[in-house]
Amino acid sequence: MTKILIRDAAIINEGRKFKGHVLINNEIIEKVFEGPVPANFPHAKIIDASEKVLIPGIIDDHVHFREPGLTHKADIATESRAAVAGGITSFMDMPNTIPQTTTQNLLREKIRIAEKCSPANFSFYIGATNDNLGELLKTDPREVCGIKIFMGSSTGNMLVDKKNILEDIFSRSGMLLAVHCEDEEIIRNNLGRYKAKYGDDIPIKYHTLIRNADACYKSTAKAVELAAKYNSRLHVLHVSTEKELGLFTNNIPSEDKKITSEVCIHHLWFDDSDYDKFGTKIKWNPAVKSINDRNALLNAVINGKIDIIATDHAPHTPDEKNNYYIKAPSGGPMVQHSLAAMLEFYHQGKIPLENIIDKMCHAPADIFQVEKRGYIRENYYADLVLLDMNHEWEVTKDNILYKCKWSPFENLRFHSAVTHTFVNGNIVYQDGKIIDPACGKKLTFNRHN
Repeated sequence: MTKILIRDAAIINEGRKFKGHVLINNEIIEKVFEGPVPANFPHAKIIDASEKVLIPGIIDDHVHFREPGLTHKADIATESRAAVAGGITSFMDMPNTIPQTTTQNLLREKIRIAEKCSPANFSFYIGATNDNLGELLKTDPREVCGIKIFMGSSTGNMLVDKKNILEDIFSRSGMLLAVHCEDEEIIRNNLGRYKAKYGDDIPIKYHTLIRNADACYKSTAKAVELAAKYNSRLHVLHVSTEKELGLFTNNIPSEDKKITSEVCIHHLWFDDSDYDKFGTKIKWNPAVKSINDRNALLNAVINGKIDIIATDHAPHTPDEKNNYYIKAPSGGPMVQHSLAAMLEFYHQGKIPLENIIDKMCHAPADIFQVEKRGYIRENYYADLVLLDMNHEWEVTKDNILYKCKWSPFENLRFHSAVTHTFVNGNIVYQDGKIIDPACGKKLTFNRHN
């Protein structure tokens, strides 16, 4: 590989915006510098970024790429390509596949699949069940992003609902625990009332009342209580309510917190008034909530109570989603459009660019202790994204890269676009085209056994 010089970019990194240049040598950022560029860079490919913004590659800590077992919806190859088109250079994939990723052998199999096909870097959670504590305790924290616990009904038979098992996981694992928090009993009771009135064809607008704020708060409070009791490393996924925000702190940096939190794009973008327009396309678990919740979540991103912005990318086919309430699965595709959506908030004057980069690049690297990624720093891996902040484009079926071929953003016009994505020094996406080396690497983590 020749060297690559990205020159004259507006670099946004570590809370600063400055005009500068980045020299890539093979996989690594060799030099970051400001001021005039030396005239002679022999053997370097020059990329003129004088009209562009350069940011670190996004680290998405929450995706469902559906492989193995659900590849009619998506697979690691298709969704990793959509991810790099959206500026995501590293992803962490959830365990609710078929079979579920609940053993070390199944974890290794997913890694082997990704090594053969992913242009993005990758890690995979191991999933907790009521009977696999032994497998969880074998997990190497330097090689695996975390343990996923479903403390809610979202994934049925992966629900961990035995108190003694939860106590054992929180007290003994030593790993980062990433938790889906919704209370099963509250949801079941709410669903029973609406089914009694409407049968299986419950109007979608009631999804937010079935999986309501109380269900989220009760489960999140339980997880926080366990983490505090055992001094566990807890990461609460897809916070969706204003009420939950009182459980988190904003008075210390994210990397110093023992309890951190994440918000997903759809909970920042949509609210319950959108159900009439989008129907089951915006059915997620946890549910999209009120406009007050949505606004409170964005404020929590800005003030530091929420630490990470992620996607919960979870594709289903159009036929699966276009169904009555009980049958329509929850989840939707997001990785190709998450950065573009956040940049719309910037254009609307709602959030600074530096804040977006912190929550999508720096904070995931810090919280998960990802080795040498998430920043534009010398001797770090060259995971980088170039943006044209004034490129207007429309989301259409022709440019959607998800295997499911739909998006809740269809027919929306965004005002910024990714022009280049670099993974480990390789250009994997440029000007609308995937350049397709399987150059993604398994993420490693600065942790100890």
